[in-house]
Amino acid sequence: MTELTSSDLNILLVEPSTTQRKIIKKELNKALIESIDEVQTIKDAIARIGIVKPDLVISTLHLPDGSAMDLLSHIRQHTDTSELPFMLVSSETRHCELDQFKQSGVIAILPKPFTHNHLTTAINSTLDLLSNDELELEYYDPAALRVLVVDDSKMARKIIINVLNNLGISQITQAIDGSEAITLLPQGFDLIVTDYNMPVINGLELTEHVRNSSEYSHLPILMVTSESTHTHLSNVAKSGVNAMADKPFEPAMIKKLLARILEE
Repeated sequence: MTELTSSDLNILLVEPSTTQRKIIKKELNKALIESIDEVQTIKDAIARIGIVKPDLVISTLHLPDGSAMDLLSHIRQHTDTSELPFMLVSSETRHCELDQFKQSGVIAILPKPFTHNHLTTAINSTLDLLSNDELELEYYDPAALRVLVVDDSKMARKIIINVLNNLGISQITQAIDGSEAITLLPQGFDLIVTDYNMPVINGLELTEHVRNSSEYSHLPILMVTSESTHTHLSNVAKSGVNAMADKPFEPAMIKKLLARILEE
């Protein structure tokens, strides 16, 4: 199988500003990406996706006929585009505004202005998401691994599952929150991948339940969280998780973390 490279990618750039489009295109060209379709509105973006499905959508937050979330919601609601990688470029810094994008499974959120390294990392994440790169483990066969994915966001679960599938992991059970996860534990798992923010029982409470259980306390837990405050992260670390990853996460980082915690 031929390895996918950045030059193979077809990008849909959604940006009303001519100046910003030139800046982003210049950086994409530096990353050897030449196939770039440009549109200025949500309407034109949807029409273009219907003609040529891109490998990645890059959009600014504010558009003439709505916001990037309106475009992302449309993409996520349609089966043929629901897993389409999406990158947000925005000067917004408020957690409340950006968290909805993180929960929707965007591949990256780039600041304005962004550096070439920011873009390179995001492009590499896209390539990882589109490629198969089986996890190599000494003590486990990835195909035999039983994984419980816990997240109240359906799209976040789909993105995580897609990453796991690309690593050769196919035996995956889903739970919409910590409460459902607890009822599923008797089925037997080798790994739990859980979100932090969830209703009823959150990721922190789920982790504490697992660690306080004589039957399941050995289970490795990877927590994926959009939280950034020191207090939250400190509490998560103390709860007994084996590793933490930020939302949006880099597939390559998830691979490294899984290799580490499964071989401990």
